Amino acid sequence: MPVDTKGSEAASHPDPLTLLRSRQYLVLLVMAALIGVPVSAAAFGFLALVGEVQPLIYTDLPKSLGFDGTPAWWPLPLLAVGGLLTALTVRYLPGRGGHEPTAGFKAVGVPTPIELPGIFFAALATLCFAAVLGPEAPLLALGGGLAAGAVRLVRRDPPEQVSAVLGAAGSFAAVSSLLGSPLLGAFLLMEASGLGGPMMALVLVPGLLAAGIGALIFVGLGSWTGLGTYSLALHDVPEAATPTAAEFGWALVIGVSAAFVGVGIRWVAVRLRAHVERRRVPATVVMGLVVAGLAIGYAEGTGNAATDVLYSGQTALDPLLTHNAAFSVGALLLLVLCKSLAYCASLSSFRGGPIFPAMFVGAAGGILFSHLPGLTLVAGFAMGIGAMSAAMLRLPLVSVLLATLLIGSQGLTVMPLVIVAVVVSYVMTARLTPLPAPEQEPEQEQESSPRRQPS
Repeated sequence: MPVDTKGSEAASHPDPLTLLRSRQYLVLLVMAALIGVPVSAAAFGFLALVGEVQPLIYTDLPKSLGFDGTPAWWPLPLLAVGGLLTALTVRYLPGRGGHEPTAGFKAVGVPTPIELPGIFFAALATLCFAAVLGPEAPLLALGGGLAAGAVRLVRRDPPEQVSAVLGAAGSFAAVSSLLGSPLLGAFLLMEASGLGGPMMALVLVPGLLAAGIGALIFVGLGSWTGLGTYSLALHDVPEAATPTAAEFGWALVIGVSAAFVGVGIRWVAVRLRAHVERRRVPATVVMGLVVAGLAIGYAEGTGNAATDVLYSGQTALDPLLTHNAAFSVGALLLLVLCKSLAYCASLSSFRGGPIFPAMFVGAAGGILFSHLPGLTLVAGFAMGIGAMSAAMLRLPLVSVLLATLLIGSQGLTVMPLVIVAVVVSYVMTARLTPLPAPEQEPEQEQESSPRRQPS
């Protein structure tokens, strides 16, 4: 008797409009709104803690020890300590410190409560001691884990779909203001998770609600504490000129260049990770020393601050654009090289997000290209961010939004150029990246099974 597949599919996938009008969905929205408040407050507290500890150990500590300023060698012992703490967390605490950054930015399952301390401490050691990774991946994991844990406190055995949706809402709330807009965070999670089909809106709406409330919490706490919102923002962006035919040609060049650089960064990081995993603790300390050495080498070679290479680059994007005239072509070349190599070392061993370092490398590369004829500063800056984000994240829509929303009203002017650069980078990255090896298990099983003799 044939099976009625259409009927079974209809039973397993309820009508989205029916769900949208249901009482249970309204309850889900209320829970998402309530979850957005404590999760966003916790995310703000985490970012505030990182923001306080970073200058404490890199600026205040050397002064308290009697130094006139921060010595050039200061990152060496601190990044060694940061590498040691991160490695111990990854090695001995449950959850291996959370997201593996060399895997790129993609949605993973909601962490269990026992894994949250490891994610927290690994991210804290990475960010506070100036490894070249950002806070977005740990915040997503912490937000999702806290939200799912809150659901379990209310209901001991919640439905799997409810936990997943509210866990996603917690992730939305945690990054609601980090990227400059709650909407951008929503697109990031939507594209990274591959959501689609008629159910997409039902899943996204609770997350958007939590993100909107989270953004309000960030603004309120930032105003109340005087610490700001820790949101990605640029000030005094120069006026963008109308795109020219020459700049569309540069969009092709920047897209291809970003693809090669991004694939190279990931290739080196993955191979370094293989060595780090064999001897996690000493190898992570060595990678921390490598990052510190690159920062010191850049500072000594250019006379600029070592912090241009250290950290994720989130807060350095604004001064990089504002004071771009202070960077010579040689300094920009050395900055792109040292930041990229420090990015490789951090990806291979530390724990954090890949977005902000990719944006910074792309921005520095775009400014470098703008020294050549036919390319304006803002166009090069925006195209570099978009193309490098596409190469590292492989999320083209988010990459376009990151580059254009960041520069405010000037983003509409350069958006056509950014789209071309992002598409070229995305396609070239796909072509340059080797396909994963096919699985051999089915063939082995077929070979090992006895052959059926003909009757």
